[in-house]
Amino acid sequence: MDRHPLSERRRRLDAFLAAQQTRAYSLAHAMTRNPDDALDLVQDSMLRLARHYGERREEEWTLLFYRILNNRIRDFHRRRTLWRWLPFSEALDGPEEHPAAGTSSDDPQRQAQQDGEVKRIHQALARLPLRQQQVFLLRAWQEFSTAETAAALGIAETSVKTHYRRAISRLRQLLNTDGVPDEDR
Repeated sequence: MDRHPLSERRRRLDAFLAAQQTRAYSLAHAMTRNPDDALDLVQDSMLRLARHYGERREEEWTLLFYRILNNRIRDFHRRRTLWRWLPFSEALDGPEEHPAAGTSSDDPQRQAQQDGEVKRIHQALARLPLRQQQVFLLRAWQEFSTAETAAALGIAETSVKTHYRRAISRLRQLLNTDGVPDEDR
């Protein structure tokens, strides 16, 4: 038996968070389109999980973490919407960033094309309602099941299916393509 069960649990929690970092950042970045905001949201979500839920069973950590992250993203959008209603907000807002998340390539023309496609996808995602964005990103990009997505967002599985179907339909319209993943994964 381990003489330091708390330190072992902390080590496992650290390993879990390290394993989630890249995926969580990708999700937050797609939802905020700002690398600094995305990093802040991920770090805050990790801290909240460690502080409030670190003692929970390890099997619960993934869904708890993504529920926390998605709640933080929703709060971020609420604050941003409220901020825009304030009369002085335009003077403080800088230009909105849209960094491309494409992979590096030796062919500059191909890289430019990939970057353009990534930008188109981000713009199309931004036009979806927030809940559809969340469901789509968890299901399609994070490869969560319907049940996992429902648990992470705190909504019913039927709502996940509805939001996912609507997101795919709208993305197909916006992107004019059939290359979006099917609902039945």
